[in-house]
Amino acid sequence: MTYGLMRVVALGLATLGAAPVAAEHGPVGHYTARLSARDHFNSSGVRLTTVAAIIRQDRANVHRFGLIDGEDQPDNFFGVAQNRASLERLLARGSMGPGVARAIVNGEPLIHVDIYPGYVVVTVL
Repeated sequence: MTYGLMRVVALGLATLGAAPVAAEHGPVGHYTARLSARDHFNSSGVRLTTVAAIIRQDRANVHRFGLIDGEDQPDNFFGVAQNRASLERLLARGSMGPGVARAIVNGEPLIHVDIYPGYVVVTVL
């Protein structure tokens, strides 16, 4: 596939609301994490019910509270509170495979997150 055609495909997918295609640049960061039971509750003990809230709590647990599950990896991006606060927007611009949201909200999956400028891609491993 030529550069021009890759760019057209990326622009077309972005126009359709799909995640941008990283044809020219790879992720700026990535990590793997186990979303354990403690990641499903905020620091006040309230049950979290959205993908963004659960992933954000996982990153706060890792970076702010030092509550690291055995399979959690660190990342440089979400160590900053402002970046964790942008997670909902990044997820809205990114993508998740079929069933990922359900697995995150209803279970304790191992996830992989690729961080791109302006969006994230989340997969369940």
